Parts: sequence; C-alpha cells; structure tokens
Amino acid sequence: MLRLTWVQPEDLIGHELRQATQDGRAPSAVAARWRAAGGPEAPLRAGASPRPASRYLRLLAGDLLDELADLPSSLADDEPTDLAAIKSLCPHWPSPLGTGPPAPDHFDAGHRRTDRLEAAWLGRAVGCLLGKPVEKLPLDGIRRLARATGNWPLNGYFTARGVPGELAARYPWNRRSAATSLAENIDGMPEDDDLNYPLLNLLLLQRYGRDFTTADVARLWLDELPAGRAFTAERIAYRNLLSGLEPPRTARHRNPFREWIGALIRADVHGWTNPGDPAGAAEQAHRDATLTHTANGVYAAMFAAAVIATAAADSGNGNGNQDVHACLRAGLAVVPPRSRLARAVRHAVRLAHEHADFATVIDEIHARHADVHWVHAVPNTALIAAALTHADGDFTGAICRAVSGGLDTDSGGATAGGIAALLAGSPTALPERWTGPLKNRLATSVGDFNGIGFDTLARLTHLEACRP
Repeated sequence: MLRLTWVQPEDLIGHELRQATQDGRAPSAVAARWRAAGGPEAPLRAGASPRPASRYLRLLAGDLLDELADLPSSLADDEPTDLAAIKSLCPHWPSPLGTGPPAPDHFDAGHRRTDRLEAAWLGRAVGCLLGKPVEKLPLDGIRRLARATGNWPLNGYFTARGVPGELAARYPWNRRSAATSLAENIDGMPEDDDLNYPLLNLLLLQRYGRDFTTADVARLWLDELPAGRAFTAERIAYRNLLSGLEPPRTARHRNPFREWIGALIRADVHGWTNPGDPAGAAEQAHRDATLTHTANGVYAAMFAAAVIATAAADSGNGNGNQDVHACLRAGLAVVPPRSRLARAVRHAVRLAHEHADFATVIDEIHARHADVHWVHAVPNTALIAAALTHADGDFTGAICRAVSGGLDTDSGGATAGGIAALLAGSPTALPERWTGPLKNRLATSVGDFNGIGFDTLARLTHLEACRP
C-alpha cells in the first residue's frame, strides 16, 4: 500500500497542534476534538502513519487544520514573516562589508575566490555525507555506534565494520543512505536534498538573476524538481502549487512544517553570491524561503545566508578575512532579536563558550528543545551555531560536532561544513581523508548536473557572484 508521506491530513494534524503550541496559539480545544474522535498523534520519525485513517478522520483533520490556521498567535508581533517587518525589528541590520559584486577579470583574485567556493561546495557535501547514515537516529544511538568502532569523539566517516550485531539491530543505519554513505561504501557524493537545493538555486540565478521573485522559485521547482525529491514543507508547498495556490500562501496552507529546516538548507548559494553583503544575502534568502516557510523557518535561511555572505567577504585581494564568531554575529543581525530562533542561537553560542566538553553543550541544547521536532529549524540552527563556535571555525571540528549533536544530522553537517570550509579558504585546506572519497563527483536528479565536479560548480557559482 502506498502511504504518501508529508501530505495526508491525518498525519499533518499532530504536527500542526505542536506547531500551534510553539508559535503562541491556543490549540487545546482543537486537540481535544481530534483525540476524542480517535485521531492519532503525529508520526514520530516517518512522514506517514502506518495505516490509512478513515474517511471521517481525514475530513475532520482537514477541517481542524483550517481552524488552527485561524487562531491568533501571541508571538506574531515578535515573529513576522514580511521582510519590512523583520527589518523594522532588527536594530543592527547590516550594511555591506564589501563594495559590490567581485570583478571576474582579475585572474589571481578570481582564482582565489573560485578556490574558496570549491571548498564551500566540498565542505557542504562532506558534512552532509558524514551525517547521512545516522539521520533519524537518536543521540544515544549515534554515540554508541561511533564508540563501537573507536570513532568517538567523532573524527571520521561512520563505518559498520566492527559494530556488534545487537547494536546494529537496535540502531539501524538510515536504510537509504548506508549503501552510499558509510566509509566502506563511499564512491563519490551520492544524491541528497541538501545538495539538490543549492543546485536548484544555482539554476535559479542563471535563469532569473538576482532579482528573482518567489514566483520564479516556484516556476523553477515545477520545471526541475521531481516531486518525490521534496520533503516536509517543500512537498506541502509543491502540492499547494499544483492545487492552484500562489506564494506566500503556499507556505501557510495546511503546512505544519513551515518552521522546519528546509529553507535553511537552500541558503548557501544566496550567501556565496553576495560576498560581503549579508543584508543582500538575507533578502535573497527571504524571497526563496517564503515559498515554503514562515517566521523562524525563514529566519533560519536568512541567518545562514548572512553568515555565509560574511564568511565569503574579501579582504580586497581575494582572500577572506572573517572569523566564524563575526560571521555568526552578522547572521543574528538579520533575525528579529526576540524570536525563538534568535534566543536559541544566543543560548547555544553561550553554551559553546562556557563548556569545554561539547557533549555537555549537546545535552543542554536537547534538553532546552525537548518538545520540538528533530527537523525543526530552531534547535538545528542552534546546534550549527554551537558547533561552529566550539570548533572556532575549524572544518573537522565543526562537522563532527554538528553531526555528533544529532537532530537533522546530514543537514546540520552540511551547513556547518560549508561555512567552515569557506573560512578555510581552499580545497587543499580540507583534509584529503574527507574530500578524497567524493572523487570530485556529485550525483543528482536536478537538471543536467548529474556527475558534475565541485570545481565546475565553483566556477559556475563564481559567475553568478560576479553578475551585477
């Protein structure tokens, strides 16, 4: 039986009830009606419950989703989605650090910038690959599997070699990823949505330029993104587009995942193509994110784009001159300071400064966000910021800390890896034990990119960064 994930009303209602509680609505009466009717809780880790609901429950779930959408939020003033409202709440909205798009005609500077972009693409891929086999596993399982092979604290790709059978049975690897992402199986970079979305955004800029609209993002997705390669908020928005809804309603209609991590994993290209302009990167990320997300889901993308744009800033001779802590501060400058995301990031950064043992930082972050789904943007962004802070921007330290923290392991590893690699400055600054297995080859179902090299992607990205 086909159980389509992330779209069936009876599977969405439990997530929407949790989302309503988190964003300051009062869903208790709706929750009581759902439970009195025998409605199930949200699926814990999968996108669909194991059995279909009755026709009555499905219709009721749809009605209740619409009722929940109409409830007022006590956090609305502190957590708007409109860009002008966001900017009005940010007293330190950044000014550009650079002087506009980098000139493409100076060979040495252009070569260094392309090197940095290749490092960033590679770093994103490596961090994603590190986290893929343990995606969806609980924190305890990640720690036990790594310890069983002498890989704790985490310092290399996961392996199944040496893992006792009973431990492997208790904490099975991600079934879709183990065949391509465990150390003994890696043969190039396998397909992943954390790399598909940067590819889509590269296409977006090639086709529509920097002044793209949210509707342009939608057009591109319908042309280039297979529906089966979209998940959570992206799949809901895709469905909404096919139902005739237009942005930004595509992000709001029956979409309980609108504050999850999806928009954040699309943010890198917006930062890479706005070096030294965190505000411009954040605004670009906002136009992308509002197809699928609202409030903190959008802020996570804006935060990441601003961090990356700051990391990509030139010193004037093609070299970077930023440290990771300044980059994170630039990211916070584009996030409403009283929002849940800003508060979570500040808390995580403070923990990273206070504790020498990163396991303590992880445990504190998990305790603070225990009632939030593991794919939600708030705890994941906090973990990324903590990992980068605690590692002081070091590449290996950042990706290993991000993945060892659990939550959405491949996405957190990807974002942390892209930022740390950009700061490292060149592919040769990244340890070969991480980058060598990728063989300069990326698998994807997006456009004509299948099998493309990271060096080629860097050159294509540099061209978009240089476009006025």
